Amino acid sequence: MTSLLTTSLPNVSYVAGLHPPGGNTCRVDDMALSIPLAFCYSVFFVFGLAGNLLALWVFLFVQGKKSSVRVLLVNVAVADLLLVVCLPFRVLYHSRGNRWTLGPTFCKVVGNVFYMNMYISITILGLISVDRYFKVHRTGVAGCRKSSWSVVACAMIWALSVTVTILMVISSDGSEDAGKCFHYKKKLGAEWKAYLNYFLVAVFWVVFLALVVSYGKIALKLLGTSREKPGFPNAHRYSRTAKKSFFVLFLFTVCFVPYHSFRIVYIHSQIHKTTCSWASLLDRINEVVLLFSTLNSCLDPIMYFLLSGSVRRATLRILNNFFCQQADGATSSSESHMPSVITIGSTPRPSAALITPLRSITTDQSNLLQAKLAEGTSCPQATHRKQ
Repeated sequence: MTSLLTTSLPNVSYVAGLHPPGGNTCRVDDMALSIPLAFCYSVFFVFGLAGNLLALWVFLFVQGKKSSVRVLLVNVAVADLLLVVCLPFRVLYHSRGNRWTLGPTFCKVVGNVFYMNMYISITILGLISVDRYFKVHRTGVAGCRKSSWSVVACAMIWALSVTVTILMVISSDGSEDAGKCFHYKKKLGAEWKAYLNYFLVAVFWVVFLALVVSYGKIALKLLGTSREKPGFPNAHRYSRTAKKSFFVLFLFTVCFVPYHSFRIVYIHSQIHKTTCSWASLLDRINEVVLLFSTLNSCLDPIMYFLLSGSVRRATLRILNNFFCQQADGATSSSESHMPSVITIGSTPRPSAALITPLRSITTDQSNLLQAKLAEGTSCPQATHRKQ
């Protein structure tokens, strides 16, 4: 029996942890996904780090108005940033041929912090959808219009998550392997961890239902308003906002639904006897669907851009100033090689991008700026030569 399993499963080696019918034990060790996983996590790290750092900078130093949505978005960005920080360790692990050299304790720290921040992000995204639903329908209680409730809610979520993560790290399920990390392993002897994972899956589906109901009703209400009052000044904006709500729901579905749909089968196999071939298949599928969940940390900044007008205006302003500085640098460099020219009676006008307050930038100006960036037109600063 051992010989047959070894021959049919070249990527499975036998160690303590998994229990096939023959009584032998095996370890899933699939090398086929190592390089693709290392590459994908590297890309996610770069874009996730840049996007979430930019979002945090805007939330904390540019966007002045304090609101419940702003507080929630800040916490989502922090959770995504902490998740992204865990990715280099996954890149290191997979790039070394699925070999872990930092010890089992640190492996548990990285793994649990990764999942902790993923579920913090999921939960807060659900709160954002409910908050927006109450504001659009104007049926929320007075407290829902203030930011204090969101501060308390986020503090409770972080405190509970950190406590559970510490318990997961300090506990031992008896199947740690100093040379492996982020891989399939049994929960025999630590079934409570499997049941905790079941609970997290249930939390996800509750949040997902809240998102579907909230964003669905928001989109339908805004679309209905735009159709009933086509001559209303903001009718076209209502239609755009409705489409954005559907897009946010689409991103959430693509990133998290595949992982949590498969998660039930995966957890069930961890607390019941499983053949090596089945465990190997489950491990591969889990790695692929986990990529979709990790991708959300890169796509959340896009959600910030869609949901928050302040983020959208600030981001466009930053990009505008950046490209203008680049254009000014190129202009100054070319002029340094030209003879000096004295200009009399002309005073360059200051750039509108520099003197226009952030809050005074209208939607039409933002759209115009997006068009300029897309078309690669010159910036206002670049059109003036230095005198």
